[in-house]
Amino acid sequence: MDVDLGNALATVASPGLSRDALERLDEQVATAHERIEAGRANDEHGYAALNLPERTDPEAIRAAVEPVADAEALVTVGIGGSALGAATITDALADDGDCETVFLDNVDPAWVSRRLEGLPLEETAINVVSRSGTTAETLANFLVVREAFEAAGVDWTERTVVTTGDSGPLRDLADRHDLPAVSVPDGVPGRFSALSAVGMVAAAVCGNDLEALLDGARAEAATLTGSLFECPAYAYGATAYALDARGASMNAMVPYAESLETYAEWFAQLWAESLGKDDLGQTPVRALGVTDQHSQLQLYRAGPRNKLVTFVTPRETAYRRIPATDVDDLAYLGDATLGELLTAEFEATEASLAAAGRPNVRIELERVDAYELGGLLYGMEAACVLAGELYGVNAFNQPAVEWAKKATRGLLGGGDFEEARAVAEKTTLRIER
Repeated sequence: MDVDLGNALATVASPGLSRDALERLDEQVATAHERIEAGRANDEHGYAALNLPERTDPEAIRAAVEPVADAEALVTVGIGGSALGAATITDALADDGDCETVFLDNVDPAWVSRRLEGLPLEETAINVVSRSGTTAETLANFLVVREAFEAAGVDWTERTVVTTGDSGPLRDLADRHDLPAVSVPDGVPGRFSALSAVGMVAAAVCGNDLEALLDGARAEAATLTGSLFECPAYAYGATAYALDARGASMNAMVPYAESLETYAEWFAQLWAESLGKDDLGQTPVRALGVTDQHSQLQLYRAGPRNKLVTFVTPRETAYRRIPATDVDDLAYLGDATLGELLTAEFEATEASLAAAGRPNVRIELERVDAYELGGLLYGMEAACVLAGELYGVNAFNQPAVEWAKKATRGLLGGGDFEEARAVAEKTTLRIER
């Protein structure tokens, strides 16, 4: 990926960064890079994620999914980092895949039922993903999926792949039923695990190019040289951090490719869960170009000056000609393609924000393919790790999430947790009809 910071400079935007500020920031980046490299060298928790392109074995993943390689559909049961990385990859590469994908990452009963309806269960594979094997939402949905298979007379044990840790209930289940299983990598939080079996089992079932994903990630890893002027990932992470310090407390991620819409969801988890600590961190916002030019751009251009807008755009798009028309006011469209219109919409939106003095950053890919996607995912993970170092927070834990997990378990009778008792103490102010 390439990063263009021009519209985040103080000569263009407010808040913005001066050249001198970037030079000072680069000194902080060099120090942070030393810490990151030490963490990688020692395979420390979290930092180990940046070693995945060299550690992940695509052949082992393909071997594990071989029993369901002929699946017409795949149901992935997971939540958060156990689902979003896989969904990002298969959605972005859907044109290259050969199966329908369903991701059960919510426990809304009506929604789950609708997602399962109409699937050809005899030709559907299941991938259940949980490091601990105790994630309540994942196990609940897995039990629902198993019941649906049994009701249809389909042996779920012949259609299931397990992605989990080396021990726990799911590992025990896999051993008991002789299910194919792959391991979640040690020392890698779920939201950083897209480039491991966690994110790539679904891609393997769908026939996506695993090697290209990892090659793209390795190419991005090679740019981690310790200077934001030489490393696109560090340039982005440092700029986002510095703009937040200057008032851009929100980060709107706006991909200009429909296939990258799920990527924006993945980014939101990565950025929020990693950096939102100690009253610090940017709030990520998900948007989609050109759709949200017509729903959110007004706020970004004329609302509070508290946002960084991040564009992700491919240089190459598919070819689709716009037919000629005899409507005079629309005749200009007949000489263009949808790709040219998409590019013009992006460039106009980018210029609109710059003209209003609103900071924005452009991230460019050559095209949306496995190689470029691997680089994008790795680059954003590296950017996030760097930002964590600059903020001085642990980018790899999520204590606030653990609080809610304990409360949920206690409410369902899974133990005596102080967090569950706090639910009953909710302050109320009801206005009823």
